[in-house]
Amino acid sequence: MSLPNSTQLRIKAKVLNALLIVSSLFGFLEWGPDHKMFLFQMEAEVFTILMKDPFSMIHPLVILPLLGQVLLAISLFQKTPGKLLTYFGTGGIGMLLFMMFLAGIFSLNPKILLSTIPFFIIAFLAIRHSLKTKMDSFIK
Repeated sequence: MSLPNSTQLRIKAKVLNALLIVSSLFGFLEWGPDHKMFLFQMEAEVFTILMKDPFSMIHPLVILPLLGQVLLAISLFQKTPGKLLTYFGTGGIGMLLFMMFLAGIFSLNPKILLSTIPFFIIAFLAIRHSLKTKMDSFIK
Protein backbone atom coordinates (compact mmCIF):
# COMPACT_ATOMS: atom_id res chain seq x y z
CA MET A 1 0.00 0.00 0.00
CA SER A 2 1.50 3.32 -0.98
CA LEU A 3 0.81 6.69 0.53
CA PRO A 4 -0.90 9.45 -1.43
CA ASN A 5 1.50 11.81 -3.14
CA SER A 6 0.70 14.78 -0.85
CA THR A 7 1.35 12.64 2.24
CA GLN A 8 4.68 11.53 0.81
CA LEU A 9 5.63 15.16 0.17
CA ARG A 10 4.74 16.16 3.74
CA ILE A 11 6.71 13.28 5.21
CA LYS A 12 9.72 14.08 3.02
CA ALA A 13 9.62 17.74 4.12
CA LYS A 14 9.50 16.69 7.78
CA VAL A 15 12.34 14.20 7.37
CA LEU A 16 14.49 16.81 5.63
CA ASN A 17 13.80 19.37 8.38
CA ALA A 18 14.66 16.80 11.06
CA LEU A 19 17.87 15.93 9.22
CA LEU A 20 18.76 19.64 9.08
CA ILE A 21 18.55 19.83 12.86
CA VAL A 22 20.53 16.63 13.41
CA SER A 23 23.23 17.44 10.86
CA SER A 24 23.74 20.88 12.39
CA LEU A 25 24.47 19.32 15.78
CA PHE A 26 27.45 17.43 14.39
CA GLY A 27 29.33 20.52 13.25
CA PHE A 28 32.83 20.34 14.73
CA LEU A 29 35.19 23.06 15.90
CA GLU A 30 38.82 22.98 17.00
CA TRP A 31 40.70 25.91 18.43
CA GLY A 32 43.96 26.24 20.26
CA PRO A 33 46.10 23.23 20.99
CA ASP A 34 43.64 21.23 23.11
CA HIS A 35 40.15 22.58 22.47
CA LYS A 36 37.61 20.77 20.30
CA MET A 37 33.85 20.32 20.48
CA PHE A 38 30.83 19.32 18.49
CA LEU A 39 27.95 21.80 18.30
CA PHE A 40 25.70 19.58 20.42
CA GLN A 41 28.30 19.84 23.21
CA MET A 42 28.49 23.61 22.79
CA GLU A 43 24.73 23.85 22.80
CA ALA A 44 24.56 22.02 26.13
CA GLU A 45 27.00 24.56 27.56
CA VAL A 46 25.01 27.46 26.10
CA PHE A 47 21.81 26.19 27.73
CA THR A 48 23.63 25.81 31.06
CA ILE A 49 24.90 29.38 30.85
CA LEU A 50 21.50 30.66 29.66
CA MET A 51 19.89 29.33 32.84
CA LYS A 52 22.42 31.21 35.00
CA ASP A 53 22.95 34.42 33.04
CA PRO A 54 20.75 34.79 29.93
CA PHE A 55 22.21 38.13 28.85
CA SER A 56 25.74 36.73 28.55
CA MET A 57 24.62 34.64 25.57
CA ILE A 58 23.16 37.46 23.50
CA HIS A 59 25.17 37.23 20.31
CA PRO A 60 23.90 36.70 16.75
CA LEU A 61 25.99 33.53 16.28
CA VAL A 62 24.34 32.06 19.37
CA ILE A 63 20.77 33.34 19.12
CA LEU A 64 20.15 32.91 15.36
CA PRO A 65 21.19 29.23 15.12
CA LEU A 66 19.17 28.39 18.23
CA LEU A 67 16.19 30.22 16.78
CA GLY A 68 16.71 28.35 13.51
CA GLN A 69 16.60 25.03 15.33
CA VAL A 70 13.45 26.06 17.16
CA LEU A 71 11.76 27.06 13.88
CA LEU A 72 12.67 23.76 12.24
CA ALA A 73 11.47 21.87 15.32
CA ILE A 74 8.14 23.72 15.18
CA SER A 75 7.79 22.73 11.52
CA LEU A 76 8.03 19.07 12.54
CA PHE A 77 4.80 19.39 14.52
CA GLN A 78 2.83 20.97 11.69
CA LYS A 79 0.68 18.86 9.40
CA THR A 80 2.51 20.39 6.44
CA PRO A 81 5.83 22.05 7.30
CA GLY A 82 5.69 25.75 6.47
CA LYS A 83 8.06 26.96 3.79
CA LEU A 84 8.94 30.12 5.73
CA LEU A 85 9.86 28.08 8.80
CA THR A 86 12.07 25.88 6.65
CA TYR A 87 13.75 28.84 4.95
CA PHE A 88 14.30 30.93 8.09
CA GLY A 89 15.29 27.91 10.18
CA THR A 90 17.81 26.78 7.60
CA GLY A 91 19.14 30.32 7.25
CA GLY A 92 19.54 30.76 11.00
CA ILE A 93 21.51 27.57 11.42
CA GLY A 94 23.24 28.04 8.08
CA MET A 95 24.87 31.31 9.15
CA LEU A 96 26.80 29.57 11.91
CA LEU A 97 27.72 26.58 9.79
CA PHE A 98 28.85 28.84 6.95
CA MET A 99 31.17 30.65 9.39
CA MET A 100 32.47 27.25 10.49
CA PHE A 101 32.93 26.25 6.84
CA LEU A 102 35.00 29.39 6.25
CA ALA A 103 37.01 28.73 9.42
CA GLY A 104 37.74 25.23 8.11
CA ILE A 105 38.92 26.63 4.79
CA PHE A 106 41.05 29.43 6.26
CA SER A 107 42.62 27.20 8.93
CA LEU A 108 43.03 24.32 6.47
CA ASN A 109 41.27 22.07 8.97
CA PRO A 110 39.52 19.23 7.11
CA LYS A 111 37.59 18.09 10.22
CA ILE A 112 35.82 21.42 10.54
CA LEU A 113 35.27 21.70 6.82
CA LEU A 114 33.90 18.18 6.38
CA SER A 115 31.62 18.44 9.43
CA THR A 116 29.64 21.23 7.77
CA ILE A 117 29.12 19.62 4.37
CA PRO A 118 26.27 17.24 5.37
CA PHE A 119 24.23 20.21 6.59
CA PHE A 120 24.71 22.09 3.32
CA ILE A 121 23.77 19.05 1.23
CA ILE A 122 20.60 18.51 3.26
CA ALA A 123 19.82 22.24 3.18
CA PHE A 124 20.09 22.19 -0.61
CA LEU A 125 17.77 19.18 -0.80
CA ALA A 126 15.26 20.70 1.65
CA ILE A 127 15.10 24.03 -0.15
CA ARG A 128 14.85 22.32 -3.55
CA HIS A 129 12.05 20.11 -2.23
CA SER A 130 10.27 23.13 -0.80
CA LEU A 131 10.56 25.08 -4.05
CA LYS A 132 9.40 22.14 -6.20
CA THR A 133 6.33 21.32 -4.14
CA LYS A 134 3.16 23.30 -4.20
CA MET A 135 2.06 23.24 -0.59
CA ASP A 136 -1.51 24.23 0.33
CA SER A 137 -0.33 27.19 2.35
CA PHE A 138 2.92 29.11 2.41
CA ILE A 139 3.18 29.48 6.18
CA LYS A 140 0.77 26.97 7.73
